[in-house]
Amino acid sequence: QVQLVESGGGLVQAGGSLRLSCAASGRTFSSYLMAWFRQAPGEERQFVASISQNGIRLTVADSVKGRFTIARDNAKNTVYLQMNSLKPEDTAVYYCAASRELLSSTTAGFSSWGQGTQVTVSS
Repeated sequence: QVQLVESGGGLVQAGGSLRLSCAASGRTFSSYLMAWFRQAPGEERQFVASISQNGIRLTVADSVKGRFTIARDNAKNTVYLQMNSLKPEDTAVYYCAASRELLSSTTAGFSSWGQGTQVTVSS
């Protein structure tokens, strides 16, 4: 399994931007499908975005489409989530996840998880 550590969360005003980073350990990062999920208090963890092993196929949830962008740098073992035009409803703990699957957008499809980073958007 790969070890994941997220960073970049914080408090931002509505309309602002944040970039989350997720650093992975190990030499096999490029073999993993990577994704971001988020979980607000009292809610289930939900899919935000994923990126294929070679970085070509991107999948983004409708709720963040046009505002969030996922990217990866396999040379740095890092995946990013650029979040623009943030809204109060984006407030959640954001988790990085890794999967051996070719394509997945469910929590069950991901075997490795980071500890999460809090994103709070004030109105």
